[in-house]
This record gives sequence, structure tokens and C-alpha cells, in this order.
Amino acid sequence: MLACGPMTLRQPLFGALPCALLCALAGASGLPGQDEPVLIDRVMAVVDEDPILQSEVEQVVRLKMIEAEPDEDDRSLRRRALDQLIEQRLRFHEIDSFGFVEMSPAEVEAAFDAVRGRFADDEEFTARLEELGLAADSLRQLVARQLMVLTYVDDRLGPRVFVDLDDIRTYYEETLVPQMKSEGAEPPPLQQVREQIRAVLKEERLNAEIESWTEELRRQADVEDYFDEVEGEMPGVVAVSGGAPKSG
Repeated sequence: MLACGPMTLRQPLFGALPCALLCALAGASGLPGQDEPVLIDRVMAVVDEDPILQSEVEQVVRLKMIEAEPDEDDRSLRRRALDQLIEQRLRFHEIDSFGFVEMSPAEVEAAFDAVRGRFADDEEFTARLEELGLAADSLRQLVARQLMVLTYVDDRLGPRVFVDLDDIRTYYEETLVPQMKSEGAEPPPLQQVREQIRAVLKEERLNAEIESWTEELRRQADVEDYFDEVEGEMPGVVAVSGGAPKSG
């Protein structure tokens, strides 16, 4: 079994981070002959002192781990990607507080293959990883974290979700049959689609439970969102090697 540990930065990031920029120096700061600070990444959000970087948002978008909606512009897509990362970070912190969840190598590899399958071929996939500076094993760790959340959600919230025969019959009569008839199709007998309907209703209700749980986690957490500042290229705080942060 592959035990996946926490991969988050849990120590404070310059206290209460009032900025949107994260920079570093190539060497000690303030010494003669040293280079000026070089921007290496930007902080897009902080969840309980755990930063989410612009590079992480780019990974989600460019690895096609989030699908663009019709006519959606790049800014809106990045906004949704950041929201998704904030939600994942909230959930992962909750899981982390209860201990590790073990994922089998086969499960991790299947999730990794699913990401790879979104690209035309292995060459395109490998090139994208190189562009992002992301090793294949690092991507495996990322998808393992997502699987950990899904496993925890199933264990914690799954038992709350129940679909009975009345629910199935109501969905069949009030949703499925009218929809199929409007499309000119003949609805199958209820018995034939009962389990498919059960799965649809269970997924809908589980998603509602996840949304409610995540909203509660967000109310309890300290979440700072710098999306607008970063997107607007506003100045922030520079992290200086060997010294305190200073304004950029």
C-alpha cells in the first residue's frame, strides 16, 4: 500500500500574509554583487497559513484537471481552478487532522493514467509536464491527494446518503419519462433503469453533502484570497532570502 502523507506548507508564511507576491533571491540579500529579487511564484490564496501558488493553478488548468465551460475566458477558468484548489485544501486539512488515508498504487496509477489520457499522446503529456516543471511522480502525489479526499468523503458522508424506491419512482415519472418523451424516445420500464436512477440520485445527494461540508469547513477556516490582486499584477510583499519580507 502507498501511504500518502501531507504535502502542504503548514508553518506560517510571514505571519498574516498581506500580499499577493512570493519572490526569492539567488543568494543572501543586501550583499554587494548580489542580484535583485527574482519573482519565482505568486501566492493566489492562503488557507489557514497554507499558501496556494499561481503555479498550482496553472497545473490544474494546463493539465486539463478542470474543463473549460463553453465560451469561458482564461480568467474565469483560473478563478474556478483556484476555487477548486481552495476547496481541496480545506478538505485535505480536515483529513490531515484525522490521520493518513492509504491509497493502493493501482488506484494512484489509474488516476494518473486518467490525467495522461486527456492528452493526444505521451509526447504531448510529457512536454506539458516539462513546461510546468512537474515530475511524473509529483503528479502521482497530486492525484493521490485527490483520491484521499474522495475516499474520506465516501467513508464520512456516504452513509448519510440514502435513496429509496419512492425517490426512484418519483425521478422516473417526473424527470426521466418527460425528458425522454420530449426527445422523441420511448422510456424504458422502471425496472430496467432502477439502479441507474439510484446511482444518479445518490451522486446528486452526495455532491450536496460535500458542498454543505465544504461550506462549513470554510466558515471555520481562515481563507485569504488574492486572485484579483495577482490577476491585476498589483505589488505585494517580497520574500527575501535570509531576511524579513519587504514591500515590492
